[in-house]
Amino acid sequence: MRPDFLPFCRPSISESDIESVVSVLRGGWITTGPVVNQLEELVKARTGAREALVFTSATAAFHCLLVAMGIGPGDEVVTPSMTWVSTPNLIELVGARAVFVDVDRETLMADASAMEAAITSRTRLLVPVHFAGAPVDLEAYRAVARRRGIPLVEDAAHAIGTRYRGVEIGSTGTAIFSLHPIKNITAGEGGVLVTDDAALADRLRRLRFHGLASNAHERSQQGRSPQSEVQEPGFKYNMPDMNAALAVSQMGRLDTFITRREELVGIYRDLLAGVDGIEPVADPAWNHRHSRHLFIVRVIAEKTGMNRSEFMDALKRLNIGTGIHFLAAHTHSWYRQQRPLPSGALANTTWNSERICTLPLFPAMSNADVVSVVDAVKAVLASARAGAQA
Repeated sequence: MRPDFLPFCRPSISESDIESVVSVLRGGWITTGPVVNQLEELVKARTGAREALVFTSATAAFHCLLVAMGIGPGDEVVTPSMTWVSTPNLIELVGARAVFVDVDRETLMADASAMEAAITSRTRLLVPVHFAGAPVDLEAYRAVARRRGIPLVEDAAHAIGTRYRGVEIGSTGTAIFSLHPIKNITAGEGGVLVTDDAALADRLRRLRFHGLASNAHERSQQGRSPQSEVQEPGFKYNMPDMNAALAVSQMGRLDTFITRREELVGIYRDLLAGVDGIEPVADPAWNHRHSRHLFIVRVIAEKTGMNRSEFMDALKRLNIGTGIHFLAAHTHSWYRQQRPLPSGALANTTWNSERICTLPLFPAMSNADVVSVVDAVKAVLASARAGAQA
């Protein structure tokens, strides 16, 4: 057993990251200011996006987006249930209805044809999810959006640094990244919306800060014009500079982080290849660069002799932390009660939701850490099988 506890994720915070935040704290201006502007410029340079807007979270960005698009009562938004609940929660909170589609059993991402089949006369938005660092088949999704005349917004919370057919996610269209502590880079908390729609970006800037009007020059300065007036009711979703400083510092190491994550996943896959009953989520077939945000396996009880909860508890006793990404949205109690689905609906999503388990993956892990995780997995399974035979 490991002498120390290995969490499933740990932020990669360097001394330079710390000094960047301290510098802002010492500078006397810690709320939204020039460092937020710097982060937005770095994201634009990285992705090739026309516009980038930083928010306190990806959830906040999506909330403002739904309001800006006028989505509300009577409308439907089509999205997978295999996602974090913030997406359907916000759809429901603005008065619309989240329409869930099933995912591929092996990649945990929805096919564009499944999303198209769910479109009705009430559909106002399509929200595919790039999952665990892998991209959906964007060409197919964009073809559906064009053909049906429905906007497409990419849930790219897991996908900063991900590439689809050689192109960075977020380069065109509209996408939302997360900067939560478990993501590949972090601002502590935060999100970034990128878009090539300048008019949408201007409205989102108003909505994220009380609905106040401001111009580009004022946004890059500390403070705002005293003549700024509310153009419409807005929110308070502006990120402080002290948070942005952490993400700015980390942006330059994003590729290094992804490369190391790729190395670790390669070791995992090699060592788990012969472990019966532990099935890693598959990569998609199309050309892509996976950012390896999460390493997820499925625990097959019929082969392992134990269910997921038992598996996770046993690993915890051996000082190995794990997670679940995610309990599918339609399985949460509110959705079961308020938005019940027919028996057998979303079969692949439900099957995976009951079995997925996230194993430790973060850049500071050593190769030996991965070996210790797999050794623990093998020990846990051996014990379960021995107990079943006793």
